[in-house]
Amino acid sequence: MAVNFHNAMMAAKPALARNGLLALYYSGAHLLAPASLRGIGTIFMLHRVREPDATTFQPNRILEITPAYLEAVLHRVHETGMVCVSLDEAARRIEAGETSERFVVFTFDDGYKDNLDVAAPIFARYRVPFTVYLATDLPDGTAELWWVALERVIAAAANLRVQFPDGEIVFATSTVPEKYAAWHSIYWRLRGLGEQAFRAEIRRLSAEHSINMGALTRELAMSWADVRKLSNQPYANIEAHTASHVALAQMTPDEARADIARGIARHESELGRRPVHFSYPYGDPTSAGERDFEIVKEFEFRTATTTRKGFVRASHAQAMTRLPRLSLNGDYQDLRIFDVLMSGLPFALAKSIRPYSFD
Repeated sequence: MAVNFHNAMMAAKPALARNGLLALYYSGAHLLAPASLRGIGTIFMLHRVREPDATTFQPNRILEITPAYLEAVLHRVHETGMVCVSLDEAARRIEAGETSERFVVFTFDDGYKDNLDVAAPIFARYRVPFTVYLATDLPDGTAELWWVALERVIAAAANLRVQFPDGEIVFATSTVPEKYAAWHSIYWRLRGLGEQAFRAEIRRLSAEHSINMGALTRELAMSWADVRKLSNQPYANIEAHTASHVALAQMTPDEARADIARGIARHESELGRRPVHFSYPYGDPTSAGERDFEIVKEFEFRTATTTRKGFVRASHAQAMTRLPRLSLNGDYQDLRIFDVLMSGLPFALAKSIRPYSFD
């Protein structure tokens, strides 16, 4: 019963957070928030841009926004007087201590095909620079999009037998609510096992339910030909996201260094340039910590971004390998919510009351 209650609460979090953010909007409180809450700039984090999917079970929808919403955000950024810049220009402004003009940067993680096919034409039309942080094993075809594989396993199954260290658990997954409950339980319990262990179990589940993980990568990720085509476009830039997309914090220091170095080498080999910016896979505190920030410094990247929520501040000139980002999240594709988040008020409130996550 406790597990079911926890799963129900996890599933309800996006709706509760959305309602809370809309309440702030209608209260008008965000309009009174001091400018100091907003920092000097924002680095947006995205993954995919594509048309809405009619599928009812979409736990990974947080990683997707629609082309229409991306265009709406670009319009809003322009309306509010913020300037869209590249990562290079953002780094220059942070290092120089420039605070007179608030900037925004658009970044994508991983390297999905729709970054080229859907997102790139929109940015080109608006003449806005953007960066794709590429995990080089994806175009090599060897990386696992395990989160997509798990979604498809649950979507296709009427019930699921999952192996945990303390024994097997059978999940009913015949209805959409059951599928979401199973997702929330399986995802977080497996993540808690460590990356090697949970990946092994997802491989087993995928094989048992006829989900081809290699085919998933080929279906969704850019090939090297795609990456080269994107890198040749005037507003696009390709930067580093390790080779294998494994949480650095779960590697030994030598393993982490080797994975970063392998990603750099593949990048240079295929694109003819060394990446100068970096994004931590997953990027949360359990996936990238102080040790990993120091390791990344050894590679002399100009910047490195996390998924820790917040705005860039002048003080980040002393912390260029731990920059925060703000997710353009598929659960909150609403300009009213965008305006509230960009005011900085929810993050200021979160420091004291720790409300529901906005990512």
